[in-house]
Amino acid sequence: MRRERTARPDHTPLRSAPIGSQRTVASCRARASRQYTAACFFANLRRMGRNRLPRPKSSAYITPEGAERLRAELDYLWRVKRPQVTQAVADAAALGDRSENAEYIYGKRQLREIDRRIRFLQKRLDELIIVDRPPAETSRIFFGAYVRLEDDDGKVLEYRIVGPDELDPAKGWISIDAPLARALLKKTVDDEVTLTLPTGTVTYTVVGVRYDGPGAG
Repeated sequence: MRRERTARPDHTPLRSAPIGSQRTVASCRARASRQYTAACFFANLRRMGRNRLPRPKSSAYITPEGAERLRAELDYLWRVKRPQVTQAVADAAALGDRSENAEYIYGKRQLREIDRRIRFLQKRLDELIIVDRPPAETSRIFFGAYVRLEDDDGKVLEYRIVGPDELDPAKGWISIDAPLARALLKKTVDDEVTLTLPTGTVTYTVVGVRYDGPGAG
């Protein structure tokens, strides 16, 4: 049985958690159609089409909800989207000359992209470490923390430090690999961090740290 590792946000290892349990599989299948839509699929295809180069080595940490989204996407691609595209390719092939059959050519290309994404997700899920609880020191910034920062002008911003597979600028979720996140690790309230940006140097003061989940305080 394939197993994913779990860990605390401060990188203290925890026991491995099996992902193939009946509850996990049922949960993944039930949420796949709701969480992973066709729009998400085509957005991923566009991203892959723009850049086929191997992605840089990134941190393996991920939140439980982030891991579930990846599992839901994999389940959707394998159980729903790939069979649909495979059937469409077969139907297009039955129409005649494949060399001038736009639907067949497009379907084959789409199928290659799906298979590439499936291989990536399978490999990535094997590597991931699910951080499913807050750190021992909830007053300090580690993976999963919601951090409130105040800049030099008194503007307050809030970010959450998440894995590279789940960053979302619209929500203020930043990758643990990002320069700001790396600078914030282990900091606490009233600590300052200084970053050099293309527009100049900026200093932030930590004004709040919190976590989700049991024991978060």
